Amino acid sequence: MKFIFPQNYDFKNKLLGIIDYSTAIANVVWYAFVFLLVSVLFKNINIKVVVFISLCFPLFLFSFVGFNGEDIVVVFKYMFKFVFKPKLLFYSKRKKF
Repeated sequence: MKFIFPQNYDFKNKLLGIIDYSTAIANVVWYAFVFLLVSVLFKNINIKVVVFISLCFPLFLFSFVGFNGEDIVVVFKYMFKFVFKPKLLFYSKRKKF
């Protein structure tokens, strides 16, 4: 069977068909950082679990839900660009006759 894909079709490789590889790598790096930080700072296992879940669960949700199919790494890049160089662009919709 032969499939025809349009030229503007954007094929992205995903881990298990759900999450982009760059997002998965960013998640693993963040989880490892939080795990090391929590294991150094706290002794009680209950506090470790609560802090780890509260710092990692929002990123986990954004990774699966996403921002209209946008990669979370790209979203964070845009957010950091905006924080350091905020610009407001206004376009006028005047018609020229």
